[in-house]
Amino acid sequence: MTARADRFAELSRMQEARRQIQRQLDRINRQITRRMTAFIPQLKVRHSFSRRGKAPEPSAFLERYRAQLAALTAERQPEIDALSRKLARQDQAIAALRDRLGCPECEPTEARRESRSTPREQTP
Repeated sequence: MTARADRFAELSRMQEARRQIQRQLDRINRQITRRMTAFIPQLKVRHSFSRRGKAPEPSAFLERYRAQLAALTAERQPEIDALSRKLARQDQAIAALRDRLGCPECEPTEARRESRSTPREQTP
């Protein structure tokens, strides 16, 4: 393999690592969304006997929803921040390697063939 082919292979590996980190971030977002969706019935109007006959406060549901969403997001925030920083570093490294290769937006045909031939993991 030539040095240029080695660099293209390295670029391909770096791009795959970046995609994996992005999938992790997407998985976290889906988990938060799933938990919030499951929690919505508990956020519905709470009936209190002292307020009988009065219309429920329309903003109360949104306040409870936002508070719960903030709590769930805060639980995962350190992980989200770490993955976001790692993703930014990977983007910089990929951009630098593309600049060194002199091909800012292209992939070699060998790398495209390799990426298609490898089976991809399915995320739950």
